[in-house]
Amino acid sequence: MLNKKQQRLRRARQTRIRLAAQGTPRLTVNRTNVHMYAALISGCGTKVLASASTNEADLRKELGAAGKGGTASAAALVGKRIAEKAKAAGVEKVAFDRAGYAYHGRVKALAEAAREAGLQF
Repeated sequence: MLNKKQQRLRRARQTRIRLAAQGTPRLTVNRTNVHMYAALISGCGTKVLASASTNEADLRKELGAAGKGGTASAAALVGKRIAEKAKAAGVEKVAFDRAGYAYHGRVKALAEAAREAGLQF
């Protein structure tokens, strides 16, 4: 019997197989209780083109004194930031890899903010 983490990783593996066939850069998401991370990985899966997280110093300043990175509003800031960095790297269209997480809450907030900032997926 698989535990919760193993189930999520299994779903993520299935998704990554499908996304690899597309050959487009993928926007991966990782969430912890405290922080939210996003990375833009090349189509062949070997190179990180851009990354953003609530752990970055200037983003922590934006979050305020508490520096809470585990909220939907913090995830939206990460989404906006990764979209800006992707555009700077010359990437407009990506495949969204939610890493087995449900498209809900922080993951959804990050994705919608990235779309609003101009990324297409």
